[in-house]
Amino acid sequence: MRQPGETVYPRFWDEKRETADAASRRAAILNRIHHQLHYVYEQLPFYRNLYDAQGFHPDDVKSLDDFTAKVPVITKSMLVADQAANPPFGSYTRDFPSSEIARIHGSSGTSGTPTMYAVSQKDWDRAAEVHAMAQWCAGVRPSDTVQIGFPFGLFFGGWGVLQGAERLGATVFPLGVTDSEKHIEMLLRLGTTVFTATPSYCMHLISVAEGMGIDLRDTAVRLLITGGEPGGSLPGTRQALAAGWGATVVDAGSTSEMYPFQTNVGCETGTGTHLINDEVYAEVVDRDDFTQQLPAGERGAIVYTHLWRESQPMIRFAPGDETYVDEGPCVCGRTYPRMPEGVLGRLDDMLVIRGANIYPSAIENVLREFPELDGEFRINVFRTGTMDEISVDVERSPDDAGAGVTLRDDALIDRVQALLKSRIGIRIPVALVPVGTFEPTTFKARRVVDTREQWV
Repeated sequence: MRQPGETVYPRFWDEKRETADAASRRAAILNRIHHQLHYVYEQLPFYRNLYDAQGFHPDDVKSLDDFTAKVPVITKSMLVADQAANPPFGSYTRDFPSSEIARIHGSSGTSGTPTMYAVSQKDWDRAAEVHAMAQWCAGVRPSDTVQIGFPFGLFFGGWGVLQGAERLGATVFPLGVTDSEKHIEMLLRLGTTVFTATPSYCMHLISVAEGMGIDLRDTAVRLLITGGEPGGSLPGTRQALAAGWGATVVDAGSTSEMYPFQTNVGCETGTGTHLINDEVYAEVVDRDDFTQQLPAGERGAIVYTHLWRESQPMIRFAPGDETYVDEGPCVCGRTYPRMPEGVLGRLDDMLVIRGANIYPSAIENVLREFPELDGEFRINVFRTGTMDEISVDVERSPDDAGAGVTLRDDALIDRVQALLKSRIGIRIPVALVPVGTFEPTTFKARRVVDTREQWV
């Protein structure tokens, strides 16, 4: 029940846009695709050379199906190579005068060479509005205090969050990357209501708080916005975070190349991440044939296209991520398609063990269903003779961290292994290790240790 004097906020940031019917939105998307294809072909040598080499011309696109079938994809390695040949920003950006460049940022570099970005003032201003709409969808309001746990540096992460929260009128505390105890101390001191960081770091803070004698469920934090890595939309991870923080968990973010990256954003209903596809058009295509768009519900590679960005626009950028979509209505009222489990993981992270296709995210999803287990784990991939093998080491929660192996431990291991076999299809040995065995995650988690190359 609304209290006297309580502010009533509108349900949507931009209701007409967020609730548009599918036909009118598709028409608008196609119109912007035509604009962008002609723009990049006429003004950006990277695209003109690529399209000419492939025998493609922008006039060949008459429909969204044509766009998928005829326009070549681009990849991170292509961008890196082009920047090396045409420093510092590559030939996929116009020669903007310095007065028109608002920001220079870059990718985090966790998967290789960082990619440098020049963002025009026009694009920077538009991104603030888009990020505000995304965070409004996530549940942020002007009455909130938003504490940011993403870094402020080369990586776009913290800056995009800051933009949106400021634009919608929230109070922002951009603490960034610091001691975990400091984050917890400050969210208590300030009465922070929204905390945002990677899902693995949010999980790590649960353990840190327990060590400080603090229950995060007793803080004022009502909303977690996670991003920067897959996991925030996986049911097991989302439920573990919600239980540990006593807060609603929303996943937001795609990849830095696609800034404004919060065009993948969840709502408070927990139905997955909405794809704001009249800003960044997202296709789910066959992982081996990027010319074939998959029907809703089928897992495939996601491909992104900037519909409005003029500085370094990405046209059919394939980041190597896997997902699936649901085009059905969402109870929140928004009509954008959704990724029910967000980005499932990277296609090149898939492990083939004894004929089974295994994704680290699937293992994480199982582990998160056991409250006895702590946030950190490692997936070990190795070779015995000619056979590839896999095992998992997972930290027990602090409450279960007694010395030695007990019958209770054996029973827990049996339950975890049984659920892993049921979900994944093969037996995966599990070992419990003490809390603190693994280096805590302060940004992006890297949990697969693959030693097979030593035997090649």
